[in-house]
Amino acid sequence: MGCIEELKYEAILSQVSFKECRDYVKEHFTERYEVEPGFRIFESYIIGLPPIFIGIEGNAVFFPYTKPCHGTFLLRIESPEEVEHLRKMKPKKR
Repeated sequence: MGCIEELKYEAILSQVSFKECRDYVKEHFTERYEVEPGFRIFESYIIGLPPIFIGIEGNAVFFPYTKPCHGTFLLRIESPEEVEHLRKMKPKKR
């Protein structure tokens, strides 16, 4: 897929902490996964302070993304392929 900046995404939260992203995912999604820093999604590596949570709703993936000099965002990207890929990798389900 390439750079996340080239994908059609929606910023659910902007300029927040990793904890705020984690708390939002825990509160709003019943299907969520805990991953370690360095987990690869959309051909990019997630950075942050563990635990890092990724939420799934329908065909959308919700995950924290840090843009250098801009802060951390919780992004939403529609991608049935990435949802299936995440489910197959079987990270910790929370």
